[in-house]
Amino acid sequence: MVAVSSFPARAVVDLAAIRANVRSLAAHAPTAQVMAVVKADGYGHGLLPTAAAAVAGGATWLGAAQVEEALALRRGGVVGPRVLTWLYAPGAPLRDAVEADVDVSVSARWALDELAAAARAAGRPARAHLKVDTGLSRNGLTPADLAAILPEVLRLRAEGAVEVVGLWSHFAFADEPEHPTVVRQGEVFAEALRTVEGAGVVLEVRHLANSAATLTTPSAHYDLVRPGVAVYGLSPVPQLGASEDFGLVPAMTLEAELANVKAVPGGSGVSYAHQYVTSRDTVLGLVPLGYADGIPRHASGTVERPGGPVRVGDRTVGVAGRVCMDQVVLDLGPGATEREGDRVELFGTGRDGGPTAQDWAESAGTISYEIVTRIGARVPRVHVDSEVVAP
Repeated sequence: MVAVSSFPARAVVDLAAIRANVRSLAAHAPTAQVMAVVKADGYGHGLLPTAAAAVAGGATWLGAAQVEEALALRRGGVVGPRVLTWLYAPGAPLRDAVEADVDVSVSARWALDELAAAARAAGRPARAHLKVDTGLSRNGLTPADLAAILPEVLRLRAEGAVEVVGLWSHFAFADEPEHPTVVRQGEVFAEALRTVEGAGVVLEVRHLANSAATLTTPSAHYDLVRPGVAVYGLSPVPQLGASEDFGLVPAMTLEAELANVKAVPGGSGVSYAHQYVTSRDTVLGLVPLGYADGIPRHASGTVERPGGPVRVGDRTVGVAGRVCMDQVVLDLGPGATEREGDRVELFGTGRDGGPTAQDWAESAGTISYEIVTRIGARVPRVHVDSEVVAP
């Protein structure tokens, strides 16, 4: 057990797992470079440590949704790989991004105009990736808007303000590789490539594949794949295979110490609204984590349907009753011998039969992405390296 503060819980992140996951993803897409997506504080795992681990594992690009995330990478000393940022509103610090050698996505004409202005102010050309909306109807240029913007792209290239180095898009149903929209979006993307390249734009990279497509759709690999959740060892297609089926290892283990252990009689109501009532004399254990720390309230439990799974010793029990802001209760069972201070594991690799982030996702009716990214800021991240052996 690793302790770095008085907070009685921690998210332990194995950097060796991240390195190994990137190597495994590269093997799934041998013709492409790997962009490790480290947005949202490295999917809750810690931005800078996970970015460094991903690069050590072979990632030559990093993806950061927000401009400030990309700038934090550069300020944190991440200078080797290319960095792409793509989500911003008018007035974003694009000059800072250009000066920091960050590639910037363009999803609208106004964004192209602001990026050109930023490049002029910085005194150097901006590296742009045009994003085309191939059917997600979220961010990006429609095919018609893409064609309309190309004359200005060529003018800005001639001016020396903006150089378009990439074209990209994002799938709506990549986690269902047989869905007809996957094929259709691929066709729209291919047509967009023909439009852009036919106008004389020479692209460095074409990229379409997220985690799911990296693992299941080789036709989408192009020059660069953009895995996100798979970098952290979570399967993006749990209905098709668990992490280990794709050579991935979950990097985060969420653990805590029991803060209180006590015997209660049968018929005791547990937690708010007493939606859990003990069916016999038993022992309850208190875990000092709650929805303020990212534990889903939807993973609350009843006697008939135990809540989110927690590993206690060599057994797994479910949350008993409502998840509270700062704590959850476990029914440890009659005769339980656990004591205050004993370690429990909410999720981890699953290798020892313990719960995983995917198990929590299923308990709460969500996806594993949400489970790891919602872990609260007051929960310390402890970065370890299972490949490093202490002397």
